[in-house]
Amino acid sequence: MVKYWPCKQGMYLNHEVAHLFAYVKQKFNGDLSNRTNDNLYIDILNNSVKYRLFSIILVELEILILDLIELNLSIKTIKRLNYKILYDLIQKIIAHFLVEFHFNDYPIILIKGQQYSYLQIILVEYKWLLESLLIYLIFGSMYIDNDAFVFDAQYTPIKHVAILLENLVIQVSNLVIFTILENLKSLSNIAIFLKNNKLCNVTCISIRSLAVFRNSLVCQNWIYLYIIQPKYIYSSRYKVWLISSKGLVTKYIYAYRLDDFIALSRPKLILVTLIELQDLIIPKLEKFLLIFIKLILYIFINVLGNGIVIFIRMIMLGIDNWLK
Repeated sequence: MVKYWPCKQGMYLNHEVAHLFAYVKQKFNGDLSNRTNDNLYIDILNNSVKYRLFSIILVELEILILDLIELNLSIKTIKRLNYKILYDLIQKIIAHFLVEFHFNDYPIILIKGQQYSYLQIILVEYKWLLESLLIYLIFGSMYIDNDAFVFDAQYTPIKHVAILLENLVIQVSNLVIFTILENLKSLSNIAIFLKNNKLCNVTCISIRSLAVFRNSLVCQNWIYLYIIQPKYIYSSRYKVWLISSKGLVTKYIYAYRLDDFIALSRPKLILVTLIELQDLIIPKLEKFLLIFIKLILYIFINVLGNGIVIFIRMIMLGIDNWLK
C-alpha cells in the first residue's frame, strides 16, 4: 500500500518530517561506499567520516526548517531566495564540520567562480536539490506545482520525499568536500590534511592517487555538464543519489525541466539538436542496415551455395571421366 505525504501543515506533517529524518539517519549506519561508476568527492572519505558529515547535514537542515517556519516566509519568498538559502546552508555545514573535527586552522571560503564545471552543474540543478524538498517539509505536498513531478501533488508518495532528502544529503556533502579540497589547493596540502585528521581511505593517501582522483572528477564533471546534463534536461529527467543496503546508488526521476531547457547555452542546445537528429536518423539507419545485411547474406549464401554445387558436380564428372 502506497503511503502519501501530508498535503498541508499540521501535527501530521510535523510527525512525518520527524519520522523521515529518523528513517534517513538510520540508513547512515549501513555501507556508505559508492557503488556506481560515477565518482564523488566524498569517495575520498572513510565511512565513519561520511556518517558524521551526513548527520551534520541533517542537523543543519532541521535547524534551517525551524528558522524558516519561525520567519514565516511564504513559498514565493523561499523560491526567490532558494539559492541564498542553499548557500547559507552549505556555509553552516562546513563550519559545523570543521568544528566537529577540530579543523580550526583551516579557514574555508565558499567558491563562487564559474570556472569549475561542478559548480556550474549545481547552479543548473540547485532548484531541484533543495526548493521542492523545503516545500514538502514545511508546507506539505499540495503546494508543489502539479507539473513538477510525474504524480499529482496531493498524492505524493512518502518514498518520493525520502528520495529528495537522501539526494540532498549526498549531494550537499559532496559539495562541502569539494569546497574544502579546493580551498586547500595543492595536492600536498590535501594529503597532509586527510592523513593528519584520519579522514581518508587508505587508497587515497598518496599524491599520485589524489592526482588521479581529482583529474577523473574534473573530466567527469565536464562530460556531465556539456553532454549528459543537457540530455537529462531534454528528457525531463533528474539524477538522484540514494542510500541503499549495498551503498550509494543513483536513480532517475521525472522532473518538469522546461525552465532549465530554456536556460541552456548555445553549445548545449546544439548538443540537444544532435540528440534529436540521432533519435530521428539512427532507427532508420538501423532498419536500412538490417535490410542491406540480409540482402548481402542472401546473395552470398545463394551464390556461394550454387558455386559449391557446381564445383562438386565438376569434381564428380572429373572422377567419372578418370574412372572411364
